[in-house]
Amino acid sequence: MKSKSSNVNDTNHLHKEENKNQPKREISSPSTLDSRFNQTLRNVQGLLKGRSIPGKVLLTRRADPIDDLSTPERSPTFGRSFSESDTGTSDHVQNPMEVEDPSTGKSNNGNVNKLKSSTSNIENTSKEAHKSPIGTRATDSARVTKFTKELSAPTVILERLRELAWSGVPPYMRPTVWRLLLGYAPPNSDRREGVLRRKRLEYFDCVAQFYDIPDTERSDDEINMLRQIAVDCPRTVPDVTFFQQVQVQKSLERILYTWAIRHPASGYVQGINDLVTPFLVVFLSEYLEGSVDDWSIANITPEKISDIEADCYWCLSKLLDGMQDHYTFAQPGIQRLVFKLKELVRRIDEPVSKHIEEQGLEFLQFAFRWFNCLLIREIPFHLVTRLWDTYLAEGDALPDFLVYIFASFLLTWSDKLQKLDFQEMVMFLQHLPTHAWTHQELEMVLSRAYMWHSMFNNCPSHLAS
Repeated sequence: MKSKSSNVNDTNHLHKEENKNQPKREISSPSTLDSRFNQTLRNVQGLLKGRSIPGKVLLTRRADPIDDLSTPERSPTFGRSFSESDTGTSDHVQNPMEVEDPSTGKSNNGNVNKLKSSTSNIENTSKEAHKSPIGTRATDSARVTKFTKELSAPTVILERLRELAWSGVPPYMRPTVWRLLLGYAPPNSDRREGVLRRKRLEYFDCVAQFYDIPDTERSDDEINMLRQIAVDCPRTVPDVTFFQQVQVQKSLERILYTWAIRHPASGYVQGINDLVTPFLVVFLSEYLEGSVDDWSIANITPEKISDIEADCYWCLSKLLDGMQDHYTFAQPGIQRLVFKLKELVRRIDEPVSKHIEEQGLEFLQFAFRWFNCLLIREIPFHLVTRLWDTYLAEGDALPDFLVYIFASFLLTWSDKLQKLDFQEMVMFLQHLPTHAWTHQELEMVLSRAYMWHSMFNNCPSHLAS
């Protein structure tokens, strides 16, 4: 275990590294690193040398099978941890990375100190990641016990729930966890059922008032908006047959139209239809089992369908409340984040950034859809709910953290992109080879995003133009 003084020295050393104008990080990449990550990792390993942090397992064991166990445990906003108990080894260590501030004698949860853990923790986790099957991270008994404990409390401590959810939620707990994380269901268990009943009735009233009316009572703009939604619903997640069922598309239509009418500042924007789908699948999972492709909404009563629609509507509203300017006129929020993504990629992987610029490819040409649909169209749909566990755990910090996730996603193909010309890059980025992705690739993306967020988020000068 490191002493306090060594922790302080490490912190000072990190600050010096960050402030160098011409960083000289001539470190050799580990021999086991996959070649496609060499350039990206070379740019950041100077800051990581000698420090055991979440994500380091991925850097040093790239050739080994990687599963959910190798991901960071907490959101940067809520202090992610990576404790022994989360790898199934022990349940008595609450936060081994927490260090004491020598000036106050109190625990210090600053970004730099939060990233420090014992070398033995990392080595143990690396071994677990090597031998464990994919998917154990969200469902191992230690984590299930923690989720059960938090959810069974009279009042759920949302910060603790976010810490757990960041690394994945057991599928059968997702409906409850997502409602809580979004603030739709109250943390107080005594109030929860009553609040949900009241909000569902409110949704039914809105549908009756705005949707279940003849077109003669709608304005021309409302008629055009409803027609656009009706056109987009059959196009939603076309690769998943479940979404081609007529009843499913009608549910999507009701949710989207009601939301658009009640949010006139943005109205309906293409792409919002994709954002309903994770909620629909998660809340339907309370009543349907097996593969989504085998589901039939006809097996659910109309009353239950109405409850599911209401939950989707309110959760969509809560999600978009934190990203309002992403869907208003000209979508300035998305344009701002695309610019930040461009700057972050330039700082992390200058060769890729330079090549993209030389070829005349604008980040808006490919990244706009990523921000607009939150990667739903870019990865296999069976991975979307796992990705959204992290999204919802981020809470209000999600828009800024998306920049790091999307940078990590893009730089997965760093070497490949540098070999393509403009037209080839456009085609490649519009049809990314993610169809065979498993949880391994997704956890790699999230781990790098966590690492870069920890390095750059509190250093605005790094992302200055």
